[in-house]
Parts: sequence; structure tokens; C-alpha cells
Amino acid sequence: IQTAMAEGAAFQPPPEAVSTIVAKRETWPSTLGAVGAVAAVQGVMVSADLPGMIERINFDSGRAVRAGEVLVELNTRQERAQLTAHEAQRDLAKLNFDRMQGLLNERVISKAEFDQATTEQRQTEARVGEIHATIARKTIRAPFSGILGIRQVNLGQYLKDGDPVVELQSLSPIYVNFDVPQQAASQIRPGREVRITVNDPGGTAVTGRVTALDSVVNEATRNVRAQATLQNRDGALRPGMFVQAEVVTGAGQQVIALPASAINYAPFGDSVFIVSDMKSPDGKTYRGVRQQFVKLGGTRGDQVAVLSGVNPDDEVVTSGLFKLR
Repeated sequence: IQTAMAEGAAFQPPPEAVSTIVAKRETWPSTLGAVGAVAAVQGVMVSADLPGMIERINFDSGRAVRAGEVLVELNTRQERAQLTAHEAQRDLAKLNFDRMQGLLNERVISKAEFDQATTEQRQTEARVGEIHATIARKTIRAPFSGILGIRQVNLGQYLKDGDPVVELQSLSPIYVNFDVPQQAASQIRPGREVRITVNDPGGTAVTGRVTALDSVVNEATRNVRAQATLQNRDGALRPGMFVQAEVVTGAGQQVIALPASAINYAPFGDSVFIVSDMKSPDGKTYRGVRQQFVKLGGTRGDQVAVLSGVNPDDEVVTSGLFKLR
């Protein structure tokens, strides 16, 4: 029994297999991260200006259109009939005006009669212009170039004032709005570079510039709204998307970059395991680990900045942490 107890006390666990990396110092730019929302520079719901029945639809959902392109034509048969009548009245008033002018020159009529003819001519021209404007307002056009959304009307449908027709968004350039704490607002100035990342399988990343900073601080959150402008030529960003915004705020800082898998997160402090040569009680040298508490900084992808606790050339365990103690 005593021999077994002595053997148990002298038992050493077998070595564990882990992966390691040699720590190196890198220069990371000083950045400020925030969650942003994509917004269109120009975006509207195209709607009906006047009531009427849809006579022709000239667009397909989701396609690109140019400014001024006709989208929907409403029925204008009644207005065109009125236009014909008013044009006839205008022509008659013009003839009467010319006749009155000749009579005025011959001093056959008074100046008051000539003024009455002039007024009638102008009134008939105004009525014709009004009918032309009504017909033009019943032709719904794209107010600017952009990408159409899903069509919300059908042929023969009766539209009332303000009824939606289709969404129109201008996607290039495009805005990204994000909030920063008021303490960091002084670091965000127009012209700063912004890197926008979308959390999708492709990992889309676009670079732009800060173009505006709000003039007030939100009283509820004490944050300041900043706005960046990006070109978005391939249309990868769409209004309403959530993105990660990273603003470069100054010169870089020296950090030790480690994979996120090397960090042992715990409520009492974050730590890593460093592999080094150690001596056993009997004086023999072996490869062991020691737990080292660290202070962490920002992240870049799967890399974590270690501000203190790890020195260059330290061999840090990157996988197999759960087997170590």
C-alpha cells in the first residue's frame, strides 16, 4: 500500500498536444469601431401626383432607370378632349386680338375694348397651359437615376393622390450613418478614412470618407451621429443594411497580435498560456506552460491586440487551451 501511495504521489500526467505561435509586435492603426446603417443619398417612394387609371406601365421591377424616364402613364382622354376645346378658344381669341389691334390702330375701337380682347387671349392661353400641365402630371417619371424596387401597381388600377407606385433608390454614391460616443467625437472629422465591412459570407469591405458630423448630441444616448460617403459602384451596399464601420483616428500603435483562439476569457481576467522551459522538483528541464494574465485592445478580424502581458518572441498556445491548467 505504501509503495502504491508513493507511486501515485510521483505520478506525472502525460504531455498534452497543443498548437503554438511565436508572438510578434505589429503596428495597428488607431481606429474607432461602430455599428452603422446604410442610407441612400437619394431615395423616394414614387407616387401618383393626380388621381387616374393606369393606362401603361413602362418599367420592370428591380431595373435601373435614368432621371426623367417614364414609369407609368395614367389615362388622359378627358384632359385631351378639354385641351382640344381650349386650343380652339385660344385660336379664336388670337384672331379676335389681331382684329382688335388693327381696329385700334385705325382708331375704330376704344382702348378698353382692346384691353378686354388682350385679357381674353391671355386667359385662353393660360387654360391651355393648365391642361398641358395636368397631362404632364399624369405621366409619372423617375425624379433621378437609380434602381427601382418591387412594382406596387397593376395595369388598369385606379390611383388616388399619393398612392405608391415603386421605390426608387440611388445606390452610388451611398451613405453610411453611425454613432460615436461624445468623448470620441473630437477624433471624427470630415475627411477621415472609414472602412465598412458587411457581415456576409463574402466579407464585403468598402472604403470611404467621413463627410459630415451632426451638430447636436443625442440626449438619450449621448452619442454623435457621423456620416460617411462611399462610391458603392458594384451595388453591394443597400439602404437599410447594418454594417461595421471602422474609422482611422490617428497614427498606429505597437501591439502584440494573437489569434482570438489563444485568449482564455474568464470573469476574473483574460489570460494566455505561454510555453517555456521549466524545471521539475528533481532538477530536470521540461517544456511546460504558465498562465499569464493580459490586457486586451481592439480586434481586426480573428486577431486580437494584446496591450500588455505578452512579450515579443513568447511562444503562446493558440489551440488546446481547455486541456491546460
